[in-house]
Amino acid sequence: MTGSHATPGKAARPARRGRGSGPALLVIASCQLMVVLDVTIVNIALPHMQQSLGFSTENLSWVVNAYTLTFGGLLLLGGRLGDVLGRRRVFISGVLLFVLASLLGGLSQESWQLLAARSLQGVGGAIASPTALSLITTTFREGPERNRAFGVFAAVSAGGSAIGLLAGGMLVEWLDWRWVLFVNVPIGLLIASATPRYIPESERHPGHFDLLGALTSTVGMVLLVYGFIRASEDGWSDPLTLGSFAVALVLLALFISVETRSRQPITPLWMFRDRNRAGTYAMMLSLAAAMFGMFFFLTLFVQNVLGFSPLRAGLAFLPVSAVIAVGAGLASQLLPRWGPKPFMVTGALLAAAGLGWLTLTDVHSTYLGSILGPMLVFGFGMGMQFVSLTLMAVSGVAPKEAGAASGILNATQQVGGSLGLSILVTMFGTASRHEATDQVPRFLEEATPAQLLRFRRTGELPPPWGDEVLTSGVSSAFVVAACFAVLAALVALLVIQVRPSDLARLQGGATPGETVPGELPPGGTTPLEKGPGGRSSGTTAPGEGGDAPRTPPTQ
Repeated sequence: MTGSHATPGKAARPARRGRGSGPALLVIASCQLMVVLDVTIVNIALPHMQQSLGFSTENLSWVVNAYTLTFGGLLLLGGRLGDVLGRRRVFISGVLLFVLASLLGGLSQESWQLLAARSLQGVGGAIASPTALSLITTTFREGPERNRAFGVFAAVSAGGSAIGLLAGGMLVEWLDWRWVLFVNVPIGLLIASATPRYIPESERHPGHFDLLGALTSTVGMVLLVYGFIRASEDGWSDPLTLGSFAVALVLLALFISVETRSRQPITPLWMFRDRNRAGTYAMMLSLAAAMFGMFFFLTLFVQNVLGFSPLRAGLAFLPVSAVIAVGAGLASQLLPRWGPKPFMVTGALLAAAGLGWLTLTDVHSTYLGSILGPMLVFGFGMGMQFVSLTLMAVSGVAPKEAGAASGILNATQQVGGSLGLSILVTMFGTASRHEATDQVPRFLEEATPAQLLRFRRTGELPPPWGDEVLTSGVSSAFVVAACFAVLAALVALLVIQVRPSDLARLQGGATPGETVPGELPPGGTTPLEKGPGGRSSGTTAPGEGGDAPRTPPTQ
C-alpha cells in the first residue's frame, strides 16, 4: 500500500464577510447536480452514440457502466483526499477534471475514446461528490441550518437522475448527442471559479492514501458487475462469467483484509459497528439498485414501446423530480420532531409500492394510465428516503472523518446502482429470451418479406413482436427492483433505532457528555478522539457559539 503524507495546513479560514450561506449551498448543490445527472443524461443519447461511433449493442451499455463504476469505486478515496489535502482544494480539482473529461468525451471520434472519457469523468466525480457533501458538514452549523442544507443536497442527489433524462432529451433533439457532455464544460468552470469566493478551506488532517484499498475495491466491483452482465448474455456456466465472479470475490476479500490492517483505511470499518450507520448503508445499496433500474427500464419502454421522442421521453420523467423535491422538503422539516425512522420505513414501502405497480406494465399500457402514477409514488418515497439516509450516515461522525463517511454513503449509492442494475439486466435478459422463444415462431408466420430480411440481418424482432419481448423483460426486472425496496424497508424497521442523541443533533442540541461534531468543547480545546461508533467524548457548554441553552428533547 503506498501513501502520501500531508502536512497539517493552516486552520480553516472563515468565510468572507458579506457572503451568505445561500451562495455556498448553491455552489455545492450545483456540483452535485452536475455529477449525479451525468449518470442518466447519456441514456437518451445512447442510440445516437451507437450510430455515430459504431458501438455494438453489448458494448453500448459500458457508456453508462464506465462512469458509474469508476465513480462508485473511487468515491471512498475521493473522500479521503478531501480530508488530507483540504476539501475546497480537492473539490475544485475534481470539478476541473470532470470538465476536461466531458470535453474529451464530446470530441470523441472512436468508441474507445468515449469510454476512456467516461471513465475519467467518473474519477472527477468521485473526487468532487464526497467532498461536496463533507463541505456541508464544515460550512453549516449542525441543527436546522444543516438540516436544510442536507435537504437541498438530498433533493438534488435524488432528482438529478430525472433531470438528466430531461436535459438529455432536450440536448439530443435540439442539438447533438455530443452536447450531453459539452454542457458540463461551462457549468463546471462556473462552479470552480465561484468556489473560492463562497466556500472557506477546511483544515487539513495528516494522513495517507489507501491506494491498494481503492484499487482492490474498484476492480473487484467492476468484475462483479461484468460477471452479471455477461451472465445475462452468455449464461451462468460461461467460463468468463465464472472467472469474473471468482476474481471479484478474491479482490473484495483482499479489500476487507487491507482495510482491517490499514492505519488510515479509505473505508474505516469501525463506522459499521454503529447499527444505524450500517443499516443506512445497506438501505442505500438496495434503494439505489431499485432507482437505477426504474429509470433505465422506463427509458427503454417509453421510447421503444410508447414511441416517445427524446424530448418527450425526458419530459415524461420531469414529474418525478418534482415529487422527489416535495418528499425531501417534507422530510427535512419533520425529521427533528419525529426522527428519521418513520420516513425510512414509509419511504421504502412507497418505493416498493410504485415498483410493484410497474410490474403490471404491458404493451397496451399508456403513460398517463400506467406509468405516471407509479413514478409519482416511487419518487415521493425516494425523496423522503434520501434526506433521512444522508443525515443518519454522517450523524455523530468526527469532523476529520466526514469525508470518509460521506464517501461510503455515495459509494453505496453508485456501486449499489451499478450492481443492482446488472442484476436487473440479468433478470431482464432471462425473461426476454423466454418471451422471444414464443414470439419468433409467430413473427416468422406473420412477417413481411422486408421484415424477414431485416431480422436475418440484425437478429432483432420488430414491433409488435419485439415490444412483447421488451415488455416482458421490463416487467420481470421491476419484480426484482420491488424486492430491493422491500428489503430496504425491512432493514429500516428491524435495524434502525432512533436514540435521544440523534434527535438532539437534529434539533441543534447535544446530549450530556457528547460534543457536537464541528464544535469545540469548553476551554477551546480540540474535540477529543472518537470512540467506538464514531462519537466524540467530552462535553459542550450550553449556549456555546451563540446558541440558546440546549435541553434534551422528550421522546
